[in-house]
Amino acid sequence: MGSVSLKIGDGTARFRRATVCSSAVNILMIFSVITTNLFALFAFTSSPKDLHTHHLLHKNFSLISEQVTLILREIDLSQKKLAQIEKDLLGYESIDLSRNNTANELKLFLHRHHLPLGKDSKTGITEMVSSVGHSCDKSSDLLSQYMSYKVSGPCLNDWSVAQKLVLKGCEPLPRRRCFAKTISKVGLLHPFPTSLWEPPVNNTVNWSGLGCKSFECLKGKKLSRDCIGCFDLVNGYENQKFVKSRSKNDFLVDDVLTLGGGGIRIGLDVGGGSGSFGAVMAERNVTVVTTTLNVGAPFSEFIAARGLFPLFLSLDHRFPFYDNVFDLVRAASGLDGGGRQEKLEFLIFDIDRVLRGGGLFWLDNFYCVDEEKKRVLIVLDQVSHRLCYQQCFKSL
Repeated sequence: MGSVSLKIGDGTARFRRATVCSSAVNILMIFSVITTNLFALFAFTSSPKDLHTHHLLHKNFSLISEQVTLILREIDLSQKKLAQIEKDLLGYESIDLSRNNTANELKLFLHRHHLPLGKDSKTGITEMVSSVGHSCDKSSDLLSQYMSYKVSGPCLNDWSVAQKLVLKGCEPLPRRRCFAKTISKVGLLHPFPTSLWEPPVNNTVNWSGLGCKSFECLKGKKLSRDCIGCFDLVNGYENQKFVKSRSKNDFLVDDVLTLGGGGIRIGLDVGGGSGSFGAVMAERNVTVVTTTLNVGAPFSEFIAARGLFPLFLSLDHRFPFYDNVFDLVRAASGLDGGGRQEKLEFLIFDIDRVLRGGGLFWLDNFYCVDEEKKRVLIVLDQVSHRLCYQQCFKSL
């Protein structure tokens, strides 16, 4: 009936969940049935002088039955323990709504709602089931905090709580019945395409939960390997990225578009920093979706203020796009989210899924800091699309 594998260090711990236990149960049940039938046959065919012997046999049989019952009970208990170990190791666990600290809104959201007219003829479903990340169960206190609000009232200014949940694997988040905090941006946003390289004003952003409270504070900060001064759109290198090369490893946007043969219209930028790749592509009539999180800075609002498309999404989440829809996917060092080789492989294959046949995958200066990361690049050879990736080099 299957097994559960877990990589631990360099070895593999394998738990046979049902195969061994099921075999033992079947053998014991067969033995018990055969023994019972033999005893019954012997009892009905014996003479009265053997009654004493029958009594001894009955006593022995009772002892055997008790031992079999105890063994079956232990096997059942072992199966339950193994099932719990599997849940603990894999993290798959349904959310326990019976906890005292569970918010009522969370219970209502997760409640199964039956369709009023019964089974839907087109989809075949009979009830609506809400979607929420399975790892939310491991952050129940934080989730209840997120789902505690006044219905039809303003939501708390708790975007940072939502992001903490996302980073803990609680994705997608449950929906809420409150109005998100809004900031009036009327008259403060620049028209497109001026907005691509015109710095947004400070009061168009929600700065709560962030160390910096202005874009001036962010200009000189190193927020990641790909975001060093990436909020400086005027004096820094940001407005020259992808247009002028800084090393022999750099591809330029126009060269990449030439490889596409005029068929590049929509793209996906995985972990695209402040959105400058999307801005450069927008100047060339290519629409780019940029995945981002607000780690240390208001990336999402900054990208949106530039007239671009931010997608608030962690790299552990399956891309919410249909198969074979993007002409171009770009990824840089943000592709390396940590963890083992298999985790990165899942991400690469999901990129392959959303990239159309004949599309381009641009692996931009991916830092191969160890042999394991280099081996991941072998996976790219399995991708059937044309690949456009820069030389992989070791970080100094």
